[in-house]
Amino acid sequence: MEDGEEREWRAKAWTYLSSVRSLSPLIQCITNFVSMDLTANTLLSAGASPAMLHSPNESPDFTPKVNALYINVGTLSDNWLPAMELAAQLASKLNKPWVLDPVAAGASRFRLKACLDLISLKPTVIRGNASEIIALAKASFPSTKGVDSSHDSTDAVEAAKSLANSSGAVVAVSGAVDFVTDGNRIVGARNGVPMMQKITATGCAVTALIAAFVATDPSHAMEATASALAVFGVAGELGMETARGPASLRTHLIDSLHGLDQTAVISGVKITAI
Repeated sequence: MEDGEEREWRAKAWTYLSSVRSLSPLIQCITNFVSMDLTANTLLSAGASPAMLHSPNESPDFTPKVNALYINVGTLSDNWLPAMELAAQLASKLNKPWVLDPVAAGASRFRLKACLDLISLKPTVIRGNASEIIALAKASFPSTKGVDSSHDSTDAVEAAKSLANSSGAVVAVSGAVDFVTDGNRIVGARNGVPMMQKITATGCAVTALIAAFVATDPSHAMEATASALAVFGVAGELGMETARGPASLRTHLIDSLHGLDQTAVISGVKITAI
């Protein structure tokens, strides 16, 4: 990618973060028990407004009011799945962006079917690790090692393109390089530090951040998704400068995201076309 294009991506990332801070989009989060705290704090530190609301009795009144919906199947249960499906149906019907995190999609037949059913409700963005994206693209079980990926993100690029084309969603694959595709274009975001993988729910949190970025500009979901991944990675890099391990990195990550300024974003974001 030319330097000018690189600068353009950095400027976009700052614009998206600034928009989240100024608009404070309301994000309905139907997420797992493990990730609720970090997800809510990530959204708050970025400037968004999280609503951890998952009752199907509330969605008909509440979902129409949100700016975006975020669904995460990490601690999936029979009780929660109808709530996820109802909220996704409402979001799609009302043309509100919604983002799916298909945690451990290939770990069980129940989980795989639930994710595929949710994808049929037309998510705007699907963000997962390489094994999850491969499982969804192939609709195959078993394809994951619990919630961890047994593949590198580079292994899932073609699967991501296939899934994007079949679902109509922008698909993001997290890894050492985060790949984002709309089925045609592919970009890579190269921010973050390895220790972020030692903090539970960082993937969940960044997917929620994607929802917040997309909420500010739904017609450019690919750009918003890549920007969110890069910005979160920059926050991790800055947090790592003073962190002593995963626990302190978690705290410094949130602080760094809250304190990101234009200089840090413009100088730190690494997004390139593939």
